[in-house]
Amino acid sequence: MVLVLLIAVGFLVLGRVMGASRTAQGSLLAVLFGAVLIIQVTLPDGHSLRAATGGSLAAWLILAGVGALAGLYMLGLRWLKTRARPSNEPTQEGPFSEQELERYARHIVLREIGGAGQQKLKSAKVLVVGAGGLGSPALLYLAAAGVGTIGIVDDDTVSLSNLQRQILHSQDRIGMAKVFSAQQGLAAINPDVSVLPFNRRLSGENASELFNGYDLILDGSDNFATRHLVNETCVALGIPLVSAAITQWEGQISLYHPASDGPCYACVFPHIPAKGLAPSCSEAGVMGALPGVVGSMMAVEAIKHITGAGPTLTGELLIYDALYGESRKMRTERRVDCAICAAAIPPG
Repeated sequence: MVLVLLIAVGFLVLGRVMGASRTAQGSLLAVLFGAVLIIQVTLPDGHSLRAATGGSLAAWLILAGVGALAGLYMLGLRWLKTRARPSNEPTQEGPFSEQELERYARHIVLREIGGAGQQKLKSAKVLVVGAGGLGSPALLYLAAAGVGTIGIVDDDTVSLSNLQRQILHSQDRIGMAKVFSAQQGLAAINPDVSVLPFNRRLSGENASELFNGYDLILDGSDNFATRHLVNETCVALGIPLVSAAITQWEGQISLYHPASDGPCYACVFPHIPAKGLAPSCSEAGVMGALPGVVGSMMAVEAIKHITGAGPTLTGELLIYDALYGESRKMRTERRVDCAICAAAIPPG
């Protein structure tokens, strides 16, 4: 039995390394368990293969019962979490209160936003991936602007090294999950918005569920694998994406929306760089105020997209160099051979 269990553990480790889904890993374990049962049922007592796989059918049946109970427990827990998780459905509808009219007065007098645009912000649902350097200023300005429902996905906790640039968090929240720290910070800025914290790591298994129902996604993650996952999910669901990245003194930002004939993120960055070619902020460093600038740009793009106030960065990549105080734009286009958006949304 020990040998079989070691083989099962090996399958799980190999599946994790290869990025196999839980369903695929479970199927492989089921095949292994089925093979063991066949050996135990068909071969006579004392057979070497039967002895090597436990030697007793009863022991495997007991183990199967325990596994079935554990599986039922996990399914029940997942169902309860689905029922208990913050709902994406409610939106901030209805007329503005006197307090809201005063809060958003500077928006309402803007010709490009006005009362109609502010109502769009109130009804909007925006999900921000990452509550770190880029997510902090973006979240603050989204809440201050009156975006009605703001979701936050992050599985990290606040650390002292974050506070050099992640202005949404504070010293007294070190060790707290970033999504809950962010929720507290946003409530202090604007108690009228609904903040939905998702304290979990974004993965291929939960991305669609988390993104579904949102009008816009802001990606402030710090690695290419997550950025590509966010983009792939947005393309599949037809949700526009504001994606930005920073390193050292430079940042970049664009709005990706193939459904509006713009490129997706993979059109511009089709491949994940080899290890070492694109070091993280912890490896290469980052000037503390830089994510404040680029993160604020993300909020600007979100507000423009939601209200229709002026052209967005769809089809353009804005690059900001803080060291030399320079900005430049690059035109971007959809690729007809893009592995992500070409088949899902044929170019117009």
